[in-house]
Amino acid sequence: MRTLGIDLGSRRIKMIALEGNQILWFKSFDTIPFYKQFGGIRKGKLTIDFNALGIDLQKDGTATPVVATGYGRNNIDLENARVIPEIQAHCKGAEFQTGLSSFTLLDMGGQDTKVARVENGLLVDFIMNDKCAASSGRYLESMAGVLDISLEELSRHFQKPLPLNATCGIFGESELIGKIIEGHPLEQLCAGVNNALLKRVLPMLRAFDKDVLVVTGGVAKNGALIRLLEASTKSRVIVPPHPQFNGALGCAVQGRVQAKT
Repeated sequence: MRTLGIDLGSRRIKMIALEGNQILWFKSFDTIPFYKQFGGIRKGKLTIDFNALGIDLQKDGTATPVVATGYGRNNIDLENARVIPEIQAHCKGAEFQTGLSSFTLLDMGGQDTKVARVENGLLVDFIMNDKCAASSGRYLESMAGVLDISLEELSRHFQKPLPLNATCGIFGESELIGKIIEGHPLEQLCAGVNNALLKRVLPMLRAFDKDVLVVTGGVAKNGALIRLLEASTKSRVIVPPHPQFNGALGCAVQGRVQAKT
């Protein structure tokens, strides 16, 4: 049976169609243009123009189950869809992608970071930092902008990190500009940015088992941060094949479970 999972992220909207264990397709959009072009409100519920997106929710006369999660889920319901918590979606996605039933999940999105512990397929504990974007992908985007480099370039450097101590993303920009003026090498500046992000994440991981650490979200594509996590936690760190689509995938998996009940 085909199911559709949607992650209404703060920076990106992600969609996945799943049939059995096969991913049929991915779609990703910038959040604000997506809502302007394809979104609307009807009777207090969010609507999406799936036809304009080229998505047929009918197959052989059967409606495709739609499950959604993500930014704004507590005050906007998606019409004709089941809305589930982000933690549930991301844990389901990580289970599906890794085949593991026990692990610690570190999800680093555009504006928040989540840590969750899954034991034998059950969520046993989690914490979330959604008050400050300094521990999220937005921080990396800002710092790459200050350095005038791509995120790909930033993610290459982890050795000899320059100490960066500002705990706020805004103050972090000023601190980084000062280090640039002092003439420090770009490689050490990049490593310093990645290490600063690591320092904000490690306290969140402190209370969780770190036997296996599954890292998802767009920040999981930062190879330098993954190297730093491995060195600092001594964990087996796994980045699944589709870390940015993990929440949408978890929704699609949950849609399959829902269709059976």
